[in-house]
Amino acid sequence: MMRFVIFPVLLVLGALGALAGVFWASGWWALCAVMVVLLALGVWDVAQRRHSVLRNYPVIGHARYALESIRPELQQYFIERDYDGRPFDRDTRSLIYERAKGIQGEKAYGTELDVYQPGYEYLLHSTAPVAPPRQPPRVRIGGADCTKPYDMALLNVSAMSFGSLSANALRALNRGAALGGFAHDTGEGGLTDYHLENGGDLVWEIGSGYFGARTKDGDFDPGMFADKAAHDSVKCVSLKLSQGAKPGVGGVLPAAKVTAEIAKARNVPQGEKCVSPAWHRVFATPRELVRFVARMRELSGGKPAGFKLCVGSRVDVLAICKAMLAEGITPDFIIVDGSEGGTGAAPLEFEDHVGRPLTEGLMMVHNALVGVGLRKQVKIGASGKVASGSDIVKRLIQGADYTNAARAMMMATGCIQSQRCHTNQCPVGVATQDPKRAQALDVADKSLRVQRFQQATVAEAGEIMAAMGAHEPHELRPDQLIRRVGHHDSDSYAELYHWLTPGELTADPAPDWAGDWEQADPDRFGQRTHERR
Repeated sequence: MMRFVIFPVLLVLGALGALAGVFWASGWWALCAVMVVLLALGVWDVAQRRHSVLRNYPVIGHARYALESIRPELQQYFIERDYDGRPFDRDTRSLIYERAKGIQGEKAYGTELDVYQPGYEYLLHSTAPVAPPRQPPRVRIGGADCTKPYDMALLNVSAMSFGSLSANALRALNRGAALGGFAHDTGEGGLTDYHLENGGDLVWEIGSGYFGARTKDGDFDPGMFADKAAHDSVKCVSLKLSQGAKPGVGGVLPAAKVTAEIAKARNVPQGEKCVSPAWHRVFATPRELVRFVARMRELSGGKPAGFKLCVGSRVDVLAICKAMLAEGITPDFIIVDGSEGGTGAAPLEFEDHVGRPLTEGLMMVHNALVGVGLRKQVKIGASGKVASGSDIVKRLIQGADYTNAARAMMMATGCIQSQRCHTNQCPVGVATQDPKRAQALDVADKSLRVQRFQQATVAEAGEIMAAMGAHEPHELRPDQLIRRVGHHDSDSYAELYHWLTPGELTADPAPDWAGDWEQADPDRFGQRTHERR
């Protein structure tokens, strides 16, 4: 409530100005007039719907927009200097905000990027570009055992739970998905009324806590899962093995934060500590994992079923592939989450030093599936700092069929990257459970921004593919994505990485894959132990 202290302060100053004008000098009436104008501005700020910052921080919130108006110098100095590169850079943030607002994303004087800096990547256009697609491409999710396939958009809302995000943020994301015809991943915090009330297509994610489909003892409840998965809005079901921000770590929601709404959504006791363990109870081996995914598909009535992971050991990835071959079971999709992802609070060491970045993890999963001859049966989603059309195209070249975005979608709902997600004091009502802060987020306005951002970004991806001479995503090639490896040298992805051929691992694995392929065991995770010398 301290952020609204501006109103009594203005009232007191206005009254003092009026008293001074009556008993001292008429010039004090000017102060009174200024205070009245500021009070009127504050009332307007609270009543308007477009700017969450102003609704939560009347009058003083205008300082942010004043800095924006004189950017980049002052804005960069006062706002961006402490970001240390972790959130999106200024150009990316501007791109997201402008697209969400329906503003044409053009810029004078070209790029500010250092195109000769090692690590810089660029796409090769064609001398004979083609016409962009009239309709955005979609990806059919669903293999031979799936009776209710789903056509996935190229860009969707990534997993963000109720608890991490506010109810209004979820409403805006889901309504935006409904308006734009793309999918919204629920996150592992349960399937809530806020996910369902606007009718957007859902990917229901189940994590190690089995929230929303959980017995009192913390086990998976198949009956509860089947009942909820039957909802028309649920188009796919997903099992979360790990996530990019904190791979290999569970989570704890303190008892004080387990409100009645959270308890209902997660099917846990109200007011008691809610633990999401690091491991699953429903499987212990790769073989049991693929069997459980098949069970999820059956319980959901034949809807697409898959799993999400941040890639760790290549041996584990290959062990899962061997289990697919041995059991004759394939997931309908695999979502690869990059270690650079994450939308809220997570242990800093895990954010910085654990898990594979999206590029490596994505190409590893793609190549593993190609190498065992299962790539056509399994679609791959890529999740991790996807914010632009070029990001989508790069991920398609690296092996994805579609992409998911979390942080960019948050920004489309009004997130300003204040990095206070873990404090419950989000200034714009996106990542908070404070109902008064969340109330500042206007669902009708922000859902339109989510729709516009997704639509414009996918359209830009289509324009880029057309400029590269590709009518469809499958026509893109690794030699069309170039990385600068030195100040004077650049190589394509076709040259930088070994791309497996269909069935190569089962026939004659290349030397750089042979050792891990031999180690991979469908009946255990992890490499066989070796004695230390």
